Amino acid sequence: MSVLIQAEHLTRYYGKHCAVNDVSFTLEKGQVLGFLGPNGAGKTTTMQMLCGNLAPSAGQIKINGFDLLDQPKTAKRYLGYLPDTPPLYKDLTVQEFLEYCGLLHDMSKPDLRQGVNRAKERCGLTDVADRLIANLSKGFQQRIGIAQAILHNPEVIILDEPTVGLDPLQIREIRSLIRELGQEHGVILSTHILTEVQESCSHVQIIHQGRLVLHETIAGLNLQMDTGILLITTRLPADTALLNNIPGVTCLEQLSPLQFKIHHSVTDNPTEHIAQSIIAAGWGLEELLPLKRSMEDIFISLTQEHHDS
Repeated sequence: MSVLIQAEHLTRYYGKHCAVNDVSFTLEKGQVLGFLGPNGAGKTTTMQMLCGNLAPSAGQIKINGFDLLDQPKTAKRYLGYLPDTPPLYKDLTVQEFLEYCGLLHDMSKPDLRQGVNRAKERCGLTDVADRLIANLSKGFQQRIGIAQAILHNPEVIILDEPTVGLDPLQIREIRSLIRELGQEHGVILSTHILTEVQESCSHVQIIHQGRLVLHETIAGLNLQMDTGILLITTRLPADTALLNNIPGVTCLEQLSPLQFKIHHSVTDNPTEHIAQSIIAAGWGLEELLPLKRSMEDIFISLTQEHHDS
């Protein structure tokens, strides 16, 4: 697969504050990369550096093989960008605005006509093409923002918080569009909404306090979410130190004198050994329940772990 974005050791300071700290990753064609993190984690700063709107303090960005700092005009031809607030001229109609955006991209008349029609169709704007943008709903305005980003059929599409402020139906439609765009392009989707990533993306990376703390496929993440935790209740207090030493147990979390969680290895599952040990010791096994980890659990454990370290 062709590498569309290559970001190496990106760092950005605002005065003495380090907003992005040594971030490196790649994006390939056919990938939808969810860029996930709490507010203030460095997502928007990274997006702005990737689009050339903000120069990194250190590091290098290549778009489709072209260095964004050395060859900015060439590199940006391969980019489509939707900021967190869509850059709309609300006194224009949808048609007028998209044609204007096409002229900014220096598109020829035949390419412009084709690009505007394709963007309107893909974003569900054909029926409102002659309406003033100011008179359209937030959902339609968000679609217009995406339409201007894909108008020139760029290889890379970067969307910063594309569903913020939308109702559930509008969110579902935008997510469906993002998945569709991901089949032919490389897409980066910045969000702090966990379900957004699960619904729309093929890969996920989590940024926290300017550092990448996870880069994983959604399939790999789902594997982490399916296994790994047992909720156990006993009739009498158990010797947790003994259970903690069972092979495959990674840590034990005491919830009450009679209830605890055991985190365990996926490959070396100690469930049977744990059950036998509790019964043999006479502590009375009342409940043994495998828990499915949610994406929220993984997100919190990763960000908490790096916050404490």
